[in-house]
Amino acid sequence: MPYSDETSWRKLAVSDGVPKRSFYVAVLVGTILNLINQGDAMLSGGDLQYGKIALTYLVPYFVATYGAVSARRAQIFEAHDRG
Repeated sequence: MPYSDETSWRKLAVSDGVPKRSFYVAVLVGTILNLINQGDAMLSGGDLQYGKIALTYLVPYFVATYGAVSARRAQIFEAHDRG
């Protein structure tokens, strides 16, 4: 299937609730990872590494978005192949 607007990564990444689901995944996974990685500093009032905190939320967001878009594109291509 040639490129079409229907399979555009950008369009799929902001459609069908993908941003909302990715946000929820990022909050849950990012919070758990931040507690694992910097929990001692958070609880003891130590120095926090804010860049790492931001990345710990951003990476799960982008991974969840990538997974959702990849799955949707696979569905579209499969449906197209079936005719």
